[in-house]
Amino acid sequence: MWFEQVLFFIAGTGALAGALGVVMLRNPFYCVLSLVIHLIMLAVLFLLLQAAFLAAAQVVVYAGAVMVLYIFVVAYIGGEDEAVRPDDSLISSFGPLFAAAIGIELCFALIGTGLESLDTRGADVGPGFGSPGQIGSLLLRQFLVPFEAASYLLLVAAVGAVVLARRRRGLEEEPPPPPREGPPETLEVRL
Repeated sequence: MWFEQVLFFIAGTGALAGALGVVMLRNPFYCVLSLVIHLIMLAVLFLLLQAAFLAAAQVVVYAGAVMVLYIFVVAYIGGEDEAVRPDDSLISSFGPLFAAAIGIELCFALIGTGLESLDTRGADVGPGFGSPGQIGSLLLRQFLVPFEAASYLLLVAAVGAVVLARRRRGLEEEPPPPPREGPPETLEVRL
């Protein structure tokens, strides 16, 4: 029992650190690697919930396939450390204020939910919880539209990043040269 508790806090801390790394690091490549760490820690949390199929899908699909796509997009765009916006904007001055407000709100939510439930075992789940059959049934019946919408959103984001990178680097396709007027040039070869 104590091993599960220690592993929970290690995985939870790793997931939070990975999420913070995604939003705080400036290099896009390190952001993607931080997201991989976050997703692997979430897979460990799924294992603690006895949802082995979800943990395997988390590692194979998200930490594997989707992150490879993100790494290709980041490699295509480049890992330049350019400022996205100027630092003297109005939003940057109110950013710490909003972060503090959200932190206070989270503290109220955590205290209000009842910390005494931390010592309990948790909800009893049926034997089919997290099984491939149950996941497939939920994805194909109840959550089909959101699942497909998320896949299209990822695809559009990747294509949009490539298009924006081409415009930023000046890699637009050049128009063909205008046709020449007059007789075609001939090349004379002497031996």
